[in-house]
Amino acid sequence: MLGTAADGWDSTPAPSRDESFAEPSAAALPTRSMDRARILVLDDDEQIRATLRRGLLYAGFDVSMAASADEALDRALESPPDLAILDIMLPGVDGLEVCRRLREDRPDLPIIMLTARDSVSDRVKGLDIGADDYVVKPFAMEELLARVRAHLRHGGQPNQTLRYADLTLDTGTRDAKRGDRSLQLSTTQYELLKLFLTNPRQVLTRDVIMDRVWGYDFEGESNVLEVYISQIRHKLEEDGEPRLIHTVRGAGYTLRLDSAGADGVAAG
Repeated sequence: MLGTAADGWDSTPAPSRDESFAEPSAAALPTRSMDRARILVLDDDEQIRATLRRGLLYAGFDVSMAASADEALDRALESPPDLAILDIMLPGVDGLEVCRRLREDRPDLPIIMLTARDSVSDRVKGLDIGADDYVVKPFAMEELLARVRAHLRHGGQPNQTLRYADLTLDTGTRDAKRGDRSLQLSTTQYELLKLFLTNPRQVLTRDVIMDRVWGYDFEGESNVLEVYISQIRHKLEEDGEPRLIHTVRGAGYTLRLDSAGADGVAAG
């Protein structure tokens, strides 16, 4: 029986290492700012839930486990998590629908999807719904913990209002506007736009963006960055506004006005 606290969060010390579980290295353990962060886990596979519970508890997180979509949504409503890890393939309501419902209530909640599918179309579908990240099964616990840390570490920075042209971002309230129009951003969209606004007119390489926003390097030919750039451009240009995020071929991306803009920088 799990050692579950009265509020539904399991903070029981993790068991000692056995043959089925490799303890994460010291580098995979959370920093002080992430101590006792609450992680909601949804997976209908009992063995995977047990593995995730052991790994997250060992890394110093509180965990709340759910085996169904309804159970996960109820737990999130009763005691809001700091991050959610959701399996996609579930009987009945799937993890994508849970992601969509969580995103409606918590636009700033980091959401990591677990999936046995590794096609680009499946990843894009999840990202379009509002997921911040993808982990393909089978996965290494250290990699998952690295992604959890990366999404949690973005908090705790001084509040400020970032501005460029008619684009503003309040890092305290996380409110973004293009002129008078409000922009609804997911956690990763917010972090990506914030990176551009803190480095206006600078060319940011793919490696720099992946490291600053995701905190690790994607392997293979994943187009996750391109998907997010496309999403943000759509939101920034929804009412026909001029493009601000430009592709610099062979180099990366930059936030700048085009040749007709006030800063006089020619578009690439």
